Amino acid sequence: MPSYEALSRLLEPGTTVLLTVECQEGVVGADSALPELAEEARADGALANIARLVAAAHDRGVQVVHAVAERRSDGRGASRNARLFRAVARLPVQQLAGSPAVRVATPIEVADEDLVVRRLHGLSPLTGTDVDPLLRNLGCRTLIVTGVSANVAVPNAVFDAVNRGYTVVVPADAIAGVPSDYTPAMIRHTLALVATVATTDEVLACLERPGGIRPA
Repeated sequence: MPSYEALSRLLEPGTTVLLTVECQEGVVGADSALPELAEEARADGALANIARLVAAAHDRGVQVVHAVAERRSDGRGASRNARLFRAVARLPVQQLAGSPAVRVATPIEVADEDLVVRRLHGLSPLTGTDVDPLLRNLGCRTLIVTGVSANVAVPNAVFDAVNRGYTVVVPADAIAGVPSDYTPAMIRHTLALVATVATTDEVLACLERPGGIRPA
């Protein structure tokens, strides 16, 4: 894990953005299309940790971006070139634009200043969406990546952010995937090679202390 000083240098409020990935009711909510993933996100505390990070970001003036995946009712524009996309199209709960399934899930609170970016296709919130230009316009240098899933969307977000020149911080206990032992393996053997891995408490220690005051 990084030292407090090293992490604090990365997490300057004015140049840091917190990204939540697919933390929506139809994915991690009570009526999820993916109940195993939803259960994992809630049972291991990832969703609660994301809510804590979002609340701290709001308090410290750190920009929050919520990346939501959705589909049109007619399916236009949706990707069909992989087994995953075809399976998603057959799920009993569809992430339809305007439906409750694409609302940011509780207990995460969406503030007026938050940005919500929706995508109709692909695997990553940074490819083919407004996320990258928004980050650049915001002066982002460090992107905190949270959400689901550690199987697909989160690593894609991390790789795309690194490829675009951002420094990425991953709070390991604020992402989730299935099965339960897959997430720590993905973090250790893949994400840790390209991102700074920390805990939610370590990130909060930096975000919640004005001026980077070292915690006692």
